[in-house]
Amino acid sequence: MSRFQRRGAQVLCALLCALQLCSAQTQKICPGTQNGLSSPRDSEIQYNLIKDMYTGCNIVMGNLEITMMEHYRDFSFLQSIKEVTGYVLFALNEFSRLPLDQLRVIRGNTLYDNQYALAVMINYQKNGQHGLQELGLTHLTEILRGGVKIIQNKFLSYAPQVNWDDIVKEGPIHNVFEENGPEKPCHESCKGVPCWGPGSDKCQILTQTVCAPQCNSRCFGTNPNECCHPECAGGCKGPLDTDCFACKNFNNLGSCVPQCPQALIYNRHTFRMEPNPDAKYQFGSLCVAQCPANFLVDGSSCVSSCPSDKKEVEKNGVKRCDPCVGLCPKACQGTGGPGRETVDAHNIDSFINCTKIQGSLHFLVTGIHGDVFNNIPPLNPEKLKIFETVEEITDYLSIQSWPESLSNLSVFSNLRVIQGRTLYKGVSKRGYSLMVMKIKSLSSLGFRSLQKVNDGVVYITGNKKLCYQDTVNWTRILNNRPRQKRQKFVEVKDNRPSNDCVEEGRVCDPLCSADGCWGPGPDQCVSCKNYSRGGVCVPDCMFLSGEQREFATPTGECQLCHSQCQIQKGGTTCTGPGANQCVACAELKDGPHCVSSCPKGVMGEEGIIFKYSDKNKKCEQCHVNCTEGCTGPGLENCIGASPRAISRQATTGIVLGLIAFIFVSFSVMTLTFLYRRGLAIRRKRAMRRYMESGEHFEPLEEKEKVYARILKPADLRKIKLLGNGAFGSVHKGIWIPEGDTVKLPVAIKTVHDRTGRQTFFEITEHMKAIGSLNHINVVKTLGICPGESLQLITQLSTQGSLLEHIRNNKNKLSPQRLLNWCVQIAKGMNYLEDNKMVHRNLAARNVLLNNNFTAQISDYGIADLLCPEDKKYFYNEVKTPIKWMALESIFFRRYTHQSDVWSYGVTVWEMMSYGAEPYANMRPQEVPDLLEEGERLSQPSICTIDVYMVMVKCWMIDENVRPTFKELASEFTRMARDPPRYLVIKEDCSQQQSGLDEVTQRSADLDDLDDLDIDIEDLVVEEDVDAPAPPYLSRSISRLSKTDTHKLVLNPSIGAGYLPMTPGADHAVQVN
Repeated sequence: MSRFQRRGAQVLCALLCALQLCSAQTQKICPGTQNGLSSPRDSEIQYNLIKDMYTGCNIVMGNLEITMMEHYRDFSFLQSIKEVTGYVLFALNEFSRLPLDQLRVIRGNTLYDNQYALAVMINYQKNGQHGLQELGLTHLTEILRGGVKIIQNKFLSYAPQVNWDDIVKEGPIHNVFEENGPEKPCHESCKGVPCWGPGSDKCQILTQTVCAPQCNSRCFGTNPNECCHPECAGGCKGPLDTDCFACKNFNNLGSCVPQCPQALIYNRHTFRMEPNPDAKYQFGSLCVAQCPANFLVDGSSCVSSCPSDKKEVEKNGVKRCDPCVGLCPKACQGTGGPGRETVDAHNIDSFINCTKIQGSLHFLVTGIHGDVFNNIPPLNPEKLKIFETVEEITDYLSIQSWPESLSNLSVFSNLRVIQGRTLYKGVSKRGYSLMVMKIKSLSSLGFRSLQKVNDGVVYITGNKKLCYQDTVNWTRILNNRPRQKRQKFVEVKDNRPSNDCVEEGRVCDPLCSADGCWGPGPDQCVSCKNYSRGGVCVPDCMFLSGEQREFATPTGECQLCHSQCQIQKGGTTCTGPGANQCVACAELKDGPHCVSSCPKGVMGEEGIIFKYSDKNKKCEQCHVNCTEGCTGPGLENCIGASPRAISRQATTGIVLGLIAFIFVSFSVMTLTFLYRRGLAIRRKRAMRRYMESGEHFEPLEEKEKVYARILKPADLRKIKLLGNGAFGSVHKGIWIPEGDTVKLPVAIKTVHDRTGRQTFFEITEHMKAIGSLNHINVVKTLGICPGESLQLITQLSTQGSLLEHIRNNKNKLSPQRLLNWCVQIAKGMNYLEDNKMVHRNLAARNVLLNNNFTAQISDYGIADLLCPEDKKYFYNEVKTPIKWMALESIFFRRYTHQSDVWSYGVTVWEMMSYGAEPYANMRPQEVPDLLEEGERLSQPSICTIDVYMVMVKCWMIDENVRPTFKELASEFTRMARDPPRYLVIKEDCSQQQSGLDEVTQRSADLDDLDDLDIDIEDLVVEEDVDAPAPPYLSRSISRLSKTDTHKLVLNPSIGAGYLPMTPGADHAVQVN
């Protein structure tokens, strides 16, 4: 087999694998049903529903149920189903055959009658001749869970005799076969194997009972080396996990795996479990990168709803189930509406587990003591503990009645915020958000968690036993109001006098701060004087003593150190809550983290991680070849390795083998180098020969000949796509000249007529003109391949485009190099002008560099190949280069050499701006209006005014005033004699673009060419640097400096990247 044949076989295998992986992830998933034998709709509606649901379906996520269908129904739409995750039920039907020929696996996640994964029952017409005769499950090879029940199908003969032991994983214990049709013989080609029907293609596929003893699961042959991968289900076509017909657990891009890539992996650099960028979620039996839109992410799975202990949140556009801290949020409707005027015995249970009250809460006498008129009994005080879960009230809290047995409002001990969106309107003009009035038994408020009352007045009055309320710093609670007006929102009066409270000892705990308290004890402080622990004020945290040690948060909260921190005597144990904030570790240390055990079998970036603990109790990496853990760093310390050390003889053999391998490798490398060098020299000579000669046509003009060859498609091989453009695509390829064996690297430009109006089977005069061009600064056309699409074969420019080069070498380009390129592009365009060739698409991306870094113009003349009489053809394209086009080209579709001059000016601007995009902050459709207003691209920072004025001349509205390419070449040639005078680059350019980077070849570009290194030699033509400068550019501009010290003062409203050509009051030119 030749090298090309081997390469083709490899490419074909890669394509087949890619197709397999793609198909594995593009299967259509549809929901199942769970109706059993009930049929709520008539037959026609039920059939249409089943048809809509399963047409084109590959995986049924649930149960497949077909019941009560007439004999004339067509079920061919079921042929695409390959997998059912629940059970399959066929009952009470009259049709003759069930077309499930592609079904391979029934998973049995849910079972019919809690026993059966496949139930086929009573499928025949009573007092008729219609009924199920053939169960078309010809590819069913595995039922993962549950049994089979086939009963009372009087015309069904073959399916009951199938070898179900080969299919059912749990064995025959759950299988039932009763009252079916008589046995019938299988086709002779089945050779004793059971069958699903009478045909030769209905023989059962056995994948388990015929396997060799060495196979643990299923097989694709009877030999010991023909076992399926353990993760396969339903059989396979090879031994790999990508050869399975279905997956036992999960399908990840065509590979069957025991679990999908986990959300967290171990990072051996940070020693932490971190998010896995390649994580996937379990969706049925598939691993998916994103859950479907109507599903939620719960851990590593896609679920339809969150469990009861989790809440639905959205993070970074992904809906997830996050664990609740305490109770999961639950919003409940408040009181105050019709039939719900107050909290009472009838409605209090509706507030169970509520964390947020949407509305207000009212406690009135009719709710607390009952309402005889409405038959409402008195409220049990114990029931009020239901409100201990409430954290927020959106409107107001009004307490006008309270059980006499309760002396405080501590049932609201977790209430944090009263929003006051709607206020209580009483006798006062101002609205109330918190109102507690005339409660005889109330001695303290007990609002220990209340932090904010966002709006409304706090009204606490007429509570004759109430103390502590005067100690509260209400301005702290009303902190969203102007400080000077906060006291106006507090009406706390006519309660027990403060002096009486002090005499009775009903004062705040000493651990409370000056903000006061809500009641007696350190747990009722508004804020703590020192520290707090779990909402209770304490004099100090357990920094230096205690069985457990603590640290203090910035808010003064005492929190426990991590359990893996070693308790320190006479010093602090930790600085924060994390395992990496311990002063010392209690057990082991993995990087900066204290751990109870070293990582063993943890998934990491490069595979499974195993570590061991050294004598310093630090976790260190096991040897890379350890697969079950280790006790030390060496290979001999691997768990499961042989205890015997490697013998000296074995070591000597390894050393000798290594020396022999190095010698053989060196010899092969030397011979390969000599062979490739010989091929390179041969190709270089062949390329020079084919570039210097060609086929001759009738002359276009006197003394003019065409040198491009007419090639056949068989002579060309496309290797790699280099890019796409408005006119077609460009491939890197090889040209094998007819009658020769040499392979020449070329670029193949394929020109497409997207309208379908034109083909290129005939050689036109314009094609001949393109092939006749021969200039050092124009990419040479080596051949023309006519056909439905035209292929132009040119030299392969190994250094890439000018745009790519200046972007990648921004800090290495010298002024000399940049000005030389300006000269070379102008000379190339002048040559095209002399040959009456309008480019239409000149830009830095369409200028290529050869091995000597000489600029060569490409993509010339291609626009005229496509419908030259239709000048509007390209302006329906998305890739129209508006930002490079002259105004007459944009508005009137007129293309001339002078419109190319405009594009040349933009190309020079790209070079001087190191590959920046023109008008980068503007959309293309906005550029023409900007140009009409007189705006132009701004002066690049490295250009003096002389260079910039050349660009500005190229962008004149009147095309007749613009310079010619001959004049441009002469002007830039003059500047190239003294580059630092015209381009000011602050960095040291003395070493830029050294000989090293010019000699460096892009050998990687030719790796695809059969691993051959080819150096195509280009002709080197010395530039004419003695041409005189044209008068229109050589005139001095006395008002402007020739250095870069000049400044342009622009209107700040104008976007960056362009310059006004008509200065006015807002666009003045300031000269230093």
